[in-house]
Amino acid sequence: MNTPLQRPPLLARINWYWTFQLAGWGALTLFNSVYGGSTQLRIVVTIAGWGSLGGLLLSHLWHGVLQRRGWAANGLRWTRIVPSLIVLAAIQTASVASAFHVMYPPHTLRGIAWLPGALLFWFGVFLTWTVFYFTALSLRRASRFEAEALRLEVLAKDAQLRALQAQVNPHFFFNSLNSVRALIFEDREAAAHMIDQLAGLMRHALQSSQHATVPLAAELDAVRAYLAIEQSRFEERLRVSFDILPGLEHARVPPMALQTLVENAVKYGVEASAEGGDIRIAARRGADTDMLRIEVANTGELRGASGSTGIGLRNARQRLQLACGERASLELRQQAGWVYATIDLPEPA
Repeated sequence: MNTPLQRPPLLARINWYWTFQLAGWGALTLFNSVYGGSTQLRIVVTIAGWGSLGGLLLSHLWHGVLQRRGWAANGLRWTRIVPSLIVLAAIQTASVASAFHVMYPPHTLRGIAWLPGALLFWFGVFLTWTVFYFTALSLRRASRFEAEALRLEVLAKDAQLRALQAQVNPHFFFNSLNSVRALIFEDREAAAHMIDQLAGLMRHALQSSQHATVPLAAELDAVRAYLAIEQSRFEERLRVSFDILPGLEHARVPPMALQTLVENAVKYGVEASAEGGDIRIAARRGADTDMLRIEVANTGELRGASGSTGIGLRNARQRLQLACGERASLELRQQAGWVYATIDLPEPA
């Protein structure tokens, strides 16, 4: 079913050029009507209206010249702007003077003493129009540049997020394939079950790679599938418990972030010990009510592993920042024989 296009906001539908054109020249009509003299008000208003109508036409033609010749793209160049404004002022003065001669008796305007003042007035009007026009263009360009910069920043973050996810997924799959290889010669049926679990994980990874975040429930399903694979390998050496606060299933988390922490808990907690180890996975509200806290704890010690490149945890931290903002964090600590990996991330309002 086709979704109807969202109607743009009212401000986006307004033609601001003609709005300001009509408002500006209308205000000039009112100004000339008020200060044009108190006698024969009808004639004064008519001439003022004629002047504003001519100014509206000439300013629109001037706008077209600026656009066609590219003068509007390079800022005010007075060497070519001033002569053009003089021509506009002369045409407008002649137009208004013609209207004045039509409306008033021929002997009303005598000599040319009025001409310099009229030319100066209309030159000032068109100069003001031009300055306002270039100012509006500059503001619009600045707004567009800012919007484009934000768009490019979002695209860059998205590309970086995709690259980080592409690093995490092979890292995880190679470890899982090693688990399958270890079992395939011992129990083919169990190995086939592991392959089914791995196929489900691959499906989750491919689907989630299209999104910056996924529901916590989907991430937990992927973790359970991974642990089922490792359970076949470690058997009773791997002991897992979940403590998920009800109502958090729809919370959004970066894809494969929880999986990375669980994988590290298995590799450096369970696999590193001959007796195996325990893993506890918990999700609850943080100290701030708008924060979600996810914790993966495993028995063992927090120490640098010689076989680890640190890609998983480093990428998990970066993806948290990219997907959930600066308030998101990932911390590691050791306490009473347990290693805790804690993710804190803000929940959308």
